[in-house]
Amino acid sequence: MLIKSNLIDVVSKETYPAEITIENNIIVSIKRINETLHTYILPGFVDAHVHVESSMLVPTEFARIAVTHGTVGTISDPHEIANVLGVAGVDYMIENAKQVPFHFYFGAPSCVPATNFETAGAVIDSNDIDQLLVRPEILYLAEMMNFPGVIHQDEEVLKKLASAKKHGKPIDGHAPGLMGDDMRHYFNAGITTDHECFGYMEALEKLQHGVKVLIREGSAAKNFETLISLLKDYPEQIMFCCDDKHPDNLIESHINDHVKRALKEGHDLYHVLRAASYNVVKHYNLTIGLLQVGDSADFIEIDNLKDFTILKTYISGTLVAENGLSFLKSVNAPIVNNFNCSLKTADDFKLKGEGDKIRVIEVLDGQLVTDELFIQSFVVNGFAESNIEEDILKIAVVNRYSDTPIAKAFIKNIGLKQGAIASCVAHDCHNIVVVGTNDEDMCKAVNLIINAKGGISLANKEEAMVLELPIAGIMTNQPAEIVAEAYTKLDKRAKALGSKLRAPYMSLSFMALLVIPELKLSDKGLFNGKTFQFTDVFVK
Repeated sequence: MLIKSNLIDVVSKETYPAEITIENNIIVSIKRINETLHTYILPGFVDAHVHVESSMLVPTEFARIAVTHGTVGTISDPHEIANVLGVAGVDYMIENAKQVPFHFYFGAPSCVPATNFETAGAVIDSNDIDQLLVRPEILYLAEMMNFPGVIHQDEEVLKKLASAKKHGKPIDGHAPGLMGDDMRHYFNAGITTDHECFGYMEALEKLQHGVKVLIREGSAAKNFETLISLLKDYPEQIMFCCDDKHPDNLIESHINDHVKRALKEGHDLYHVLRAASYNVVKHYNLTIGLLQVGDSADFIEIDNLKDFTILKTYISGTLVAENGLSFLKSVNAPIVNNFNCSLKTADDFKLKGEGDKIRVIEVLDGQLVTDELFIQSFVVNGFAESNIEEDILKIAVVNRYSDTPIAKAFIKNIGLKQGAIASCVAHDCHNIVVVGTNDEDMCKAVNLIINAKGGISLANKEEAMVLELPIAGIMTNQPAEIVAEAYTKLDKRAKALGSKLRAPYMSLSFMALLVIPELKLSDKGLFNGKTFQFTDVFVK
């Protein structure tokens, strides 16, 4: 195969008209030519950190859409499905990914469960980690979310870090808001990246310490605007990632959105493209090609440097997408799951009033971090209720793996004026999280998910909507377009009921994520992510 185009060489940082010869999926020659050419070719994009499961799609279906945006590979952390199914979940992702021509690189999930303060469906201990890391399909130790365990030298955590070092595989970080001595202790343990920076000074301090900072722009967490200016002074340490991408957003864009926005803001072309490809390939020692002789023929063709429209995507010399049309085929994925709780009643969601003030989770739109508020409780007939006028709603987490008492608390900024929304795409243990204006609708929304053995739902009086996710309770084998349409309907309906959040279901999914400060709710109770301990709903 012979291709002529303006080659953007991110290695030598130059652009020139070139004739590229490809044989047996490998670039065998690159010749400079003296011709006027109207398109550009460049290395394909790589998402430096993503949970494929959060798209609600299996890997093959995720890839089918991602290639239309110029993505040729991902650094994929399968800890979502691992929290449900353990090592068997990791195997499921690897086997499904093998069925499509796309560069998936999976990590060994370091925190299953993420903490000991919640109920997960499985445990992956240090022995499991060591057995995973010896496998060639496992490229790295995935995000070490247990930063207190690293700082305080928890024995099991140290064993996992030691295993990664023994096998010569990178260790990904997860240290939201960590600065000063704690930050230095954490990264001095051999951890090399962080995708959780939400403040400029936080990211700057980590960069100055030598950490690779991933600029994240996903469906819920949006840190691009805050951090992108750091690309100018630290171009070799910046990578782009999405972390979590819901299906409707994935159909719209992927890493190409980072690239377009960074270029529009005037950042250097080569700095931007390196953050989207070269830096990731080099950090993880990937086999993805960078348009050099001897490389795998993984590249994209664009129209011009202003619009940056993806015309074609090639993986291993094969054209996999053209003009927004993917040539990858959907794969029929088998159903696997772990869902064992019974239907609930409205009385299960009642919360006895035990004080004049309550601790409230404050949602920050576009962020995973939350604030802690102290607000006057609203008690009716002895039970604490939602205060709709003040946007203080009840939140509950239901253990999906067995029948245990339901954890209840209160949350602000979800914005519902009526009804309830629920999801068991709830990081990281994927129990059912629900927010609502009344116990009846909350119960109804939860039971929709229990009956489906996984999904996201909405309930309001006689209204009932559910997107079923039968694979581990977090994914479906339906085509992305169908999933995106169903998700969009739920998203719009939640907003019609009053939510002002950009992505209410994605924000909801992080309200049970205990490793992100400040206040979250697990199936075992209200949790302070700064002190790493449970706290009371009612302030005595």
